[in-house]
Amino acid sequence: MNTKNIIYLFCLVLLASCESFEDAADASDVKEICISIQVNSLVPGVESFDGFTVRFEDVKYGTVQSETISGENTAFTVVPGIYKIDVGGEFTDSSHDTYMLNGNKVNYPLVTDGEVVRITVNGLRQANLLFKEIYYAGSKTALNTNYFRDQFYELYNNSEDQVIYLDGIYFASLHPTSATTTLPVWPDEDGENYAYTDRVWKFPGTGTDYPLLPGESCVISQFAANHQLPQYNTNSPANGSLSEFEFNMNNSNFPDQPALDMVHVFYNGQAAMGSVPQYLTSVFGGAYVLFKPLQGDVYDPVGDPTLSTTNLASTSSKRYAKIPIAYVIDAVEAGHNESMLTAKRMPAALDKGMTWVGASYNSLGVARKKTGEHADGTPILQDTNDSTNDFDRGISPEFRRYCSKMPVWNHTLSGN
Repeated sequence: MNTKNIIYLFCLVLLASCESFEDAADASDVKEICISIQVNSLVPGVESFDGFTVRFEDVKYGTVQSETISGENTAFTVVPGIYKIDVGGEFTDSSHDTYMLNGNKVNYPLVTDGEVVRITVNGLRQANLLFKEIYYAGSKTALNTNYFRDQFYELYNNSEDQVIYLDGIYFASLHPTSATTTLPVWPDEDGENYAYTDRVWKFPGTGTDYPLLPGESCVISQFAANHQLPQYNTNSPANGSLSEFEFNMNNSNFPDQPALDMVHVFYNGQAAMGSVPQYLTSVFGGAYVLFKPLQGDVYDPVGDPTLSTTNLASTSSKRYAKIPIAYVIDAVEAGHNESMLTAKRMPAALDKGMTWVGASYNSLGVARKKTGEHADGTPILQDTNDSTNDFDRGISPEFRRYCSKMPVWNHTLSGN
C-alpha cells in the first residue's frame, strides 16, 4: 500500500436553520464548514493526486458537483446531505503502465465541521480486452414463461495493433449475484485487495491457441444454441450458435454445442461443477470480471486455501474464491435499475458506476459505446471504468455490433 496520504480541503455549506437533511434545500441561514478528503492509493508510486476529480452526488436529489484537484487545497460548496463521493483519475507508473484509479464512499453523510473523509483509490492496469456487450436479462416465451438460457457475454479487442491471447484468461461473476445493500463480510486482512465469486471459469488453450486480433470479438454463451428454434424460445433475440465458447454444464436437456467449452475452475472449494446442472448469472444484473494472474503468479483457489474464504456474516460453510484486484483486466457491474447504484458489490477501482436494463425477461441488454474508429475501420469502444457512462442500456442484443470481426477459429468458419 502507498503510505503517502494527501489531504484536500473542501468547503461545504451548513444550513443552520434546518433540522434534517430534507430541510436543507429550503433553509436560508448558511455558514461554511470545511471537510477534508484524505486520499490514499493502493497502487504504489502515486505522489500526487493533481488532476483527479472529486465528485459529490446527492443521493436523494440527484444533484452533482465536481471539481478537479489542483495543488493541495480546492474549495467549493455543497449542500449538506447523504452523498456518493467519488475520487478518480489516471496514473502512469515508472514502468509506463497506466492505471485508472477510483475510490468512493456510498450513502455518506456530510454535515460535520472539520470531518476527515478517507477515500482509498485503487485501479486496473489499462487493457484492451473489454466486455463489449452483455445480455443477461433473459426473455419471455410464447406462453409468457421465463427463459434465461440465451444469456451471452461478448468480449472485444479494443486495440489497434495488439494481439490478445484468450488462453488462460478467467471469467467470473461476483458475489452477491444480485445488487444488494446487505453485503457479505469478508476477512479484515483481505482489505480492499480482492473481489469474491462463488464460481470461476477460464478459457481453454495452452497459451497461443485462441488469438483475438485487433477489432475482433468473441462470444461466451450460457448455452450456445440457436435459441430461436421451436424447442427453446422462438421469442428469444439471440442465436447463440455463432458463439465461440459456452458454459457447458453437462445437462442432457441442453446438450453440448459445437462452441468450445469454457474450463470449470472452482465451485465451493472444489474443481467439480456441483450438483445443479446449469450456470447462469443474475437476470437482474451481475458484476462480471475478466482476470489473469500477473506474470510468475499461479492462481489456484482450490489448492491454495489463502485464495478462498467463507462469508463471515453467514453460518454457511460455502467457500468463495478470492480474485486479486491486481489481476483484473476488465469489469462491469449491472443492477436492477438506476436506484441500485447505492448497492454496489464491486469496488470502485474496478467499476465506479453501474449499468442496467430496468427489468428482467425483457429481451434487452447493454452494449459498450463506440467513440470512433481505428485506421482500418474497426470500432474504438469507450472505457472509463464507469459503466454508467460507458454503456448504452436497454437495447436489443446483437452479436458483432459495430461490425466487429469474427475470429478465424470460430467453429462456423473452420468447420470444426
